[in-house]
Amino acid sequence: MTRKPDPMHLLLHQFPELTITGLAVGSVYALIALGYTMVYGVLQLINFAHSEVFMFGTFAVAWVAMAIHGPNSRSENLEQAAGILLLGLVAAMVLSGIVALLLERVAYRPLIKKKAPKIIALISAIGAAFALEEVMGLRDRIASAFGLGQRLSNYVQGARNPYTMPVTVRPHPLFSIGNYKITDVDILMIVAALLMMFLLETFVKRTRFGKGIRAVAQDPEAAALMGVNSTRVVQLTFLIGGLMAGVGATLYMIRIGSTTAAGGDLLGIKAFTAAVMGGIGNLRGALIGGLVLGVVENWGIAVLGDSWKDVTSFVLLVLILLVRPSGILGEALGKARA
Repeated sequence: MTRKPDPMHLLLHQFPELTITGLAVGSVYALIALGYTMVYGVLQLINFAHSEVFMFGTFAVAWVAMAIHGPNSRSENLEQAAGILLLGLVAAMVLSGIVALLLERVAYRPLIKKKAPKIIALISAIGAAFALEEVMGLRDRIASAFGLGQRLSNYVQGARNPYTMPVTVRPHPLFSIGNYKITDVDILMIVAALLMMFLLETFVKRTRFGKGIRAVAQDPEAAALMGVNSTRVVQLTFLIGGLMAGVGATLYMIRIGSTTAAGGDLLGIKAFTAAVMGGIGNLRGALIGGLVLGVVENWGIAVLGDSWKDVTSFVLLVLILLVRPSGILGEALGKARA
């Protein structure tokens, strides 16, 4: 009779692999979490439609690959796929940014101008999330209504089924830590998250627009008296969140390679968990929360099994908030040091 492997032995044996791959997945969580954190830091609102902003970005990457390579599947290493991935990155950032701006314009700005209760804005965000998901899920019918169903069949057919990018990125091992060979895809995902975090924090702390964001986050009325256009600041905040989601979407498609109209739901919840865990409203907290969540999820899989992956994430959130209710870092965007 075969003995079941001891969970702790499995964790220790695969510790380098579980940690590195957890950091890679956590990088996607972190980039999405930055959007939640930016909006909350400025408006004190949770943008629950941000997961759909990410989802649109994943489709943008897949559509670029489809437009260039056609429907035939092929496997390429990171260097070979660099050109198409860069185009996909631009497309994802542009589309996610546009969706985020439309979201702000339609679902938030009218309520902000009317000084509606925050619970109303939250309900509006949830409604917008369902609407955006349904738009993507009905894209085949939308295209047919305009007489484009046949011409766009590669992009709209099976609208509610998983949509796979025709180009599969093949990871290339670079060096080993323990018994795990770290790949170029692992490095790319982790470095990209750190780089985007650095650029975003530099923007918020060092630029005039960034200082405007911090001013509105700290005291909207005082910022208005000083001539800061709060509407522009809110637009910029949503745009930045959309751009970060586009980067996360590109990294996600590099690693996973497929998406669905409902693909942002669980990832959005995980990213929101990461933002709260790190300290909602704190940029570095979003990064740390995402990385920690990805790593602990992988450790939990080794100890408890795949079916406990999501449970591990949310139990970790509860434990951290019980010890530190403000999150790991907990400093709000408006109080960030210059």
